[in-house]
Amino acid sequence: MAVSGMRLWLLAAAAGIALAGCATTTPAQDPVLLRLTDMEARLIRIERVIDNQSLVELSTLVDQLQAETQSLRGDIETLRFESENANNRQRQLYVDVDQRLQGLEHGQARILEPPPVAVIDPAEAQVAQAVERPVLVGSDQDNYQAAFDLLKNGQYMESAEAFRQFLVVFPSSPLADNAQYWLAETYYVQRQFTTALPAFEIVVNDYPNSIKLPDALLKIGFCNYELRQWDSARAALQRVVREFPDTTAARLATQRLERMAQDQV
Repeated sequence: MAVSGMRLWLLAAAAGIALAGCATTTPAQDPVLLRLTDMEARLIRIERVIDNQSLVELSTLVDQLQAETQSLRGDIETLRFESENANNRQRQLYVDVDQRLQGLEHGQARILEPPPVAVIDPAEAQVAQAVERPVLVGSDQDNYQAAFDLLKNGQYMESAEAFRQFLVVFPSSPLADNAQYWLAETYYVQRQFTTALPAFEIVVNDYPNSIKLPDALLKIGFCNYELRQWDSARAALQRVVREFPDTTAARLATQRLERMAQDQV
């Protein structure tokens, strides 16, 4: 019993000495405090890394959204043009059918002659051209829109001239690639494929980062198809499918490739 009491007394004394030793240790030398300080510094560094990573991800997301918005604007512009072009063709078809029906009703079983060309005074013609042709005194956006409106209205020659003037006056405009594409389109819709082809190729060669690149490649394939240059057509269409999957251009390219395969069976 005495031995057990002595052991308890020694343990208590050792604990007291240890506590006294810790009490006399300065904060700068306290290992626990040093450990906590180190952990706090590491935590601050980790938080900074996390914050920076979040900013990087946010910036990347903003860039992606801006690119997608620009791409959507290009698609809307294309769809708007195609819709207007389809409406113009429908109106022209209706007028042609109506004229033929009128001829048949009057017992004229023949193709109607084109209407006589009105004689216009040269001065009046210059005034009319001045009204139709965009005046390059405004911003690049204003002149681009004027040229595009001419294209939508089916005034292809006037639109082509307006886009050519735009590219001369505003060669560094952010809209230059679009202007070049629609210039090529003015030739394409008139089935001037030999002229449209090099114009579309300028978009690919001079504006490799343009949002019009997949559409330009598609039209290069279409032009070559119409010119019966099968290998060049196939190469351009396959590039659209390979480099721009999940796009309308890729879907149209796939359809034309399938059509080519059927035609050459």
